[in-house]
Amino acid sequence: VELDGEVIEYTLEPGQMVKADTGHVAMFEPTVEFDVEMVRGFRNVLFGGEGLFLTTLRGPGRIWLQTIPAFNLARKLAQYMPAGGGSGNSNSGFGGLFTE
Repeated sequence: VELDGEVIEYTLEPGQMVKADTGHVAMFEPTVEFDVEMVRGFRNVLFGGEGLFLTTLRGPGRIWLQTIPAFNLARKLAQYMPAGGGSGNSNSGFGGLFTE
């Protein structure tokens, strides 16, 4: 298991609910109910980026949330990767995936 940033553990009581950005959900016990919903609204779709989806976790059970989703970490690291090198029109070490 690879988790990024800090990992925060919560213990949910039966029926207790936590809503979190989907990218922050690291792990949860099988007793936890997991549901994903799309965040509605034009501004959310236009400016939401990966925050378009919200996860609801309902207890009982333990959940672990990470403070840096893997996508955000990769985007931050991409700026330090060597440009080009090799064949193709690569703009970064990730094949230009994270370039503006």
